[in-house]
Amino acid sequence: MRKTFFALLLALFLMTLDRYTSVFESTKSNISKAIIPLQLVANFPSKVFDWVGMNATSRTKLEQKNVSLEKERLILLGQLQRSAELAAENLRLRQLLNATELLMQSVLVTEVIGVSPNPVDHTVTVDRGTNDDVFVGQPVLDAEGLMGQVVEVFENYSKVLLITDINHALPVQVQRNGLRSIVEGTSDYNEMSLRFVSPTVDIEQGDKLVSSGLGGRFPMGYPVGSVASIHQRPGEKFMEIKVTPSAKLDRSRHLLLVFTLEDGDVTRDLNE
Repeated sequence: MRKTFFALLLALFLMTLDRYTSVFESTKSNISKAIIPLQLVANFPSKVFDWVGMNATSRTKLEQKNVSLEKERLILLGQLQRSAELAAENLRLRQLLNATELLMQSVLVTEVIGVSPNPVDHTVTVDRGTNDDVFVGQPVLDAEGLMGQVVEVFENYSKVLLITDINHALPVQVQRNGLRSIVEGTSDYNEMSLRFVSPTVDIEQGDKLVSSGLGGRFPMGYPVGSVASIHQRPGEKFMEIKVTPSAKLDRSRHLLLVFTLEDGDVTRDLNE
């Protein structure tokens, strides 16, 4: 008990002496210098643990942020693609509307909803039928020129035979001089053949061909194509002439169904 009492008195004495004098300043300074390395060593595991935790958390957050940014980038790219497609579609529709200014007939806009899987069978299905007064033999255009004619009609859709089908033939004339001939399909969307043209006639590469109106199927003046090449085979009576169609037969989505005055003066609105 006495030892504890004397220890307390000694501690109080030393504390008072340190409080009011500078006797222990040098001693405390030396002790602090000696303790600092020990403190650093003691704190090192804690510092390492904190550093690892902070970096691991930062890396996880960065990875999460990168994933989030990548998702946002894909969404924005998808929206941008859709915007580009809408802009292109608007342009195609404007071109289609501009094409109607060249016609004296009433027209009805239709959309391609199906394409024949047979590469030889050049037909498409459109979303207009008997409910819209569509009829067999009706001319079909796109913004660039003649596409074909309706060959089958149902209640809500119709089948259109394209001018490039191997079974399709169309009376045409050269726009430059009125020369008449027949253009036939070759089952190639980018090529047709001009038949029965003698080597002595006036026809040149690049000449524009339009429907002649003969045969009563297509009214006169629709753009059909342009002469791509002219070749004369030895001994042949007629020249081999290839024609590039005006219409975008394998790409056009919106088409025009044409109603002539002879069809009963049917009135159609482009927005119908």
